[in-house]
Amino acid sequence: MTRRSADSIAFNVLELLASEAPAAQLAELVEQARKSCESPREREALGRIEQLGLSIRTQSQRRRRREAGLAALADTARDLALPYDLDGLLAVITRRARLLLGADVACLTTTDEEHGQVRIRTTDGPTGALAVGLPLPDGFGLGAGVLADPAPFWTPDYLLDERIRHSPAIDETIRAEGLHAVMAVPLGHRTHPFGVLYVAERTVRRFTADEISLMAALGDLAGVAVEKARLLEEAARPAPVPEPDRTAGELAAVHRALVDLALSGGDPHALVRDAGRRLDLGLRVYATDGTVVASFGDLPELDEPTVVAAALDTHAAGRPVRLAGPLWAAPVCAGSTDLGTLLARPADGRADLAAESCQGLAQAVAVALLLESGRAAGHTGPAGQVRDELLDELLASPQRPPQQLALRARRLGIDLSTAHVLVVARPEGEAQGKAATWANLYAHRMSGLKRVHNGRAVLLLPGSDPGTAARAVSDELTPLLGIPVTVSAAGPVSDPTSVFHGYQEALRCLDAMTSLGAVGRAASVRELGFVGVLLADNHDIEGFIESAVGPVLDYDRQRLTELTRTLQAYFETGNSPTHAAQQLHVHPNTVARRLDRIGELLGPDWQKPERAFEIQLALKLCRVRRVLLDRAARKDRPGPPS
Repeated sequence: MTRRSADSIAFNVLELLASEAPAAQLAELVEQARKSCESPREREALGRIEQLGLSIRTQSQRRRRREAGLAALADTARDLALPYDLDGLLAVITRRARLLLGADVACLTTTDEEHGQVRIRTTDGPTGALAVGLPLPDGFGLGAGVLADPAPFWTPDYLLDERIRHSPAIDETIRAEGLHAVMAVPLGHRTHPFGVLYVAERTVRRFTADEISLMAALGDLAGVAVEKARLLEEAARPAPVPEPDRTAGELAAVHRALVDLALSGGDPHALVRDAGRRLDLGLRVYATDGTVVASFGDLPELDEPTVVAAALDTHAAGRPVRLAGPLWAAPVCAGSTDLGTLLARPADGRADLAAESCQGLAQAVAVALLLESGRAAGHTGPAGQVRDELLDELLASPQRPPQQLALRARRLGIDLSTAHVLVVARPEGEAQGKAATWANLYAHRMSGLKRVHNGRAVLLLPGSDPGTAARAVSDELTPLLGIPVTVSAAGPVSDPTSVFHGYQEALRCLDAMTSLGAVGRAASVRELGFVGVLLADNHDIEGFIESAVGPVLDYDRQRLTELTRTLQAYFETGNSPTHAAQQLHVHPNTVARRLDRIGELLGPDWQKPERAFEIQLALKLCRVRRVLLDRAARKDRPGPPS
């Protein structure tokens, strides 16, 4: 096969891709060409052409699916903006959820305020056992986890999933309906859901990250729509005062207009400008890294610590919070993805509007940011979500091929061939929401990656000193949360594969700190002395010896002295200078002078029990290493001629 024919095959592959031909047709084309190949190099070139073609086809299909999902979400948002009574709106939400994912069944549950019991409020799709009004046991099933920690929760096969707290009543209903894959998302805003939305399949199915994001965004949009429906119902009721208050109706109308503006392609600048004029508010939107996305009106300039503190408070609360003076902050988010923070300052005499309007306005801004991200060429999701997914894959086992991970990292501006450290921070109290928001801001500021898992914030940060990185995280996070934070670190790492091992070392370091009673402190594997040697994957014996007795070894090498031998004799004779002098055949004053020099080299605390133990361990390791090296040298030395 000539170079020209290879180009011809590549051109044919491009034609198939342009015509959206099935993958089997592309594979058949390459297979026919491979039969005429005469060398391994030609077959390798054809394999590369096939691989690239299939990769382009997969990426194109995923982009089309995401665009279709965003378009369906936009249609759903327009549908939810129409006036409905509350029951009608919940029925629309349930139907839209099922259509959005093409699921077999969807249902929506809320808590019966009168009896305090969770019941099915609406259903969509062919069902039998899933009936409206069916009570569900409290604390069981997917919904219990979603309400306790508001975030999407899904399973490919409900009855076989051991992560779920099963109830015989719920399991029987699932079995009667023949359901397998189930996804549950909270309805409402972050930490204050008012219900749970479910979609389910009668086959085993693994939901994709895009499908989970779409459902989470639908849950947030539904929360805003339900709140508006409630406000409209309240505004429509006869008022007890002669002149009814029209604030609720006014806000509902403004929010509908802002959502329409976002869905029609309005960017965040236009949205903030229009909202500020309609509601007479000074507004500013901060991105997750603290930069200003859009601004309107008169607002004070805030320093970085104030912005960070405001973001932590409002994202942890999951609702607008009041700051100093007339300022209000509200979280801007889509599902579980933080997109930024909204700052609002009402005009004189309109302070009551700030708290009531911030949440709906923040959701409209989130829609604009989400759709803007979806329109960006080459993106498969919000930038923060893409970065989180990269760290998830780096910490997973087994990993993807290192070359793929390194390429993905370079596209995000991260060079994994340079030194990075792993830092794990665990708040010792109920502050997970604040810790997650802070980790997002800190990772952006430090040009690193973050993930939050099991109440721990995991950071991959540029640098070569894990101890310094751990203390920097502790010094910043502990005062912000107001509770102790235990921080461990490991590294440096300089390739995708070693990131996983560094993370495991940092976790072992965190467990060791807990066992040693060092809760609320910061340390690295390297700083734990001989414990760190046991925790490390590579067992850095040389580094431990250097940290324990390195100055003494260097002094002996440079000056041909015998401080190391004196130190060994001192410990072997029970810390007795006199007995050490007898063993060394020198005067006791000589030993005393050498011990003084050792104290100058190792520091005044070298004889304290913990430090003395590490020094003795390092000396024994030195002796074992020297014996092994001598044996190796004798083995390699040529023997006498036979």
